[in-house]
Amino acid sequence: METINNHEPSTRPNPLNDYLFFKVMGEKGDEPQLIGFLNAVLGRSGKELIESVDIMENTSFEKDRINGKSCILDVLAILQDGTKVNIEVQLRNEYNMDRRSLFYWSKVYSKSLNEGENYRELPDVITINIVDFDYLPGEKFHTCFHLREDDDPSIVLTSALEVHYVNMVKWRRQKEKDLAVPLHRWLTWFDKKSPPELIEEVLSMDTAIKKAYERFGCATQQEFDEWDLKRRQEKAHWDMVSRLDYAREKGEQEGQEEKALEIARNALAKGLTPEFVHDITGLPLETIERI
Repeated sequence: METINNHEPSTRPNPLNDYLFFKVMGEKGDEPQLIGFLNAVLGRSGKELIESVDIMENTSFEKDRINGKSCILDVLAILQDGTKVNIEVQLRNEYNMDRRSLFYWSKVYSKSLNEGENYRELPDVITINIVDFDYLPGEKFHTCFHLREDDDPSIVLTSALEVHYVNMVKWRRQKEKDLAVPLHRWLTWFDKKSPPELIEEVLSMDTAIKKAYERFGCATQQEFDEWDLKRRQEKAHWDMVSRLDYAREKGEQEGQEEKALEIARNALAKGLTPEFVHDITGLPLETIERI
C-alpha cells in the first residue's frame, strides 16, 4: 500500500478545470481514458468491465419552456448496454449540488424517450459528480445513491437512477491511499496537489491515465475556441444565479448590495453583458457600467 501525504500545490494546470476535463474525457477519441475512469468509479471488473462507450460531444439541452433553465453537460457517454453516464465537475460550492445533479439527471433521462416510444425504452442514467469542496456528511470520499425502500434498503425501486459524488476534499484527507485501487490512481492524477513523482508512478501503472495525461498535455497548449468560451460563460451564468438565489434565501439583508456588486464584477469579468448582470443582480445598469 502506498501512503500519500499532502503536498503543496504543483504548478501544473488543474485537470479538473472544466475546459481541460472536457478535452481529456468528452471528445471523440477520448474513449480509452473515459472507459478506464468509468470502470474505476463504478467498480466494474471481470465480466462487468465496460469495454466500449459512445461519447456524445458538445451536449447541451436548450432552455426549458417552463422554467427557462438550460443544461450544459461536461461529459455524456452511452455504454454498450445503453446506459447513459453524465459526468459533472464542480470546483466551487454553489449551494445547489443535490438539486443540480438531479436536474441534470432528469434532463438526460427525459430526453432519451422519443415520441411514440414505450417507457421501457428509457435507459438507466448514471450521474457522476466530482466536487472540489466538502459536500455531504461523513468521511467517505466516494458515495453512491439509489432509490431504495426506507425500511428495507435491499429493495431498490429502479436501477434507472444512480448518483455518485467524488469528493476531492475528503480524498485529500485520507491518510492511506492504495494505488492498487484504480479509483485511487485516478484521484491522485486529478489532484493538483499530487507531487510529480507520484504522478509518474500512477502513469506507469495505468495505461488509461497515461492516455489522459497525453491528451491533457495537448489540451493545455490549445487556446479556447469560440464554442468553449460560450460554454464556460453559460455555466458561469447559472452558477451566479444560484449564488445570488442562495444569498437571498438566507436572508442576508445586511451587506446584500456588496454581495451583488461582487457577483456583478465576477460576471462582467467572465464576459457576460451588463444587461444580463442587471437581470441576475437587480443592480441599476448605471452602477454596473461603472464597475
